[in-house]
Amino acid sequence: MTSSLAEASAPSTAGRRLTFKPDSSTDTGYVDGAWWPRSRDLAVELEALAAEPGAGHVDRVSYSFPDWDDTPRRALVDGTVVKLGGYRTLPAHTMNVLDGSRWRTLLVVPPGTSAADAEHALAAAGSAGNLDSVADLLAPRSP
Repeated sequence: MTSSLAEASAPSTAGRRLTFKPDSSTDTGYVDGAWWPRSRDLAVELEALAAEPGAGHVDRVSYSFPDWDDTPRRALVDGTVVKLGGYRTLPAHTMNVLDGSRWRTLLVVPPGTSAADAEHALAAAGSAGNLDSVADLLAPRSP
């Protein structure tokens, strides 16, 4: 894949599981975008991440231990070995993804999140100028 992770942002998040703020966003806030994986198996889910439209090439991932089940130190993604590093010091529900020479911090929307709440978090986290905290982005919406 030749496109960049930064190009994954779209005006509508319907059906999307990955969003990014536009490159022109000057205030990055807590996160640069959001990802809604289907499970807590990071090695499997990274294949799905790389397959998202505009996701680009994933070189390295730093993740928060509590967010994922047991994870190997390396995973094969799109035919390439990706180094994975779990850290207790990363904020919960975030991960850092290296795409070439650029690190991006993603909000990780928990797999069991309702579609409405997940779509809201994806849209907000991918909006230019969004400065909401991880907790605010993941807060359930009122019916």
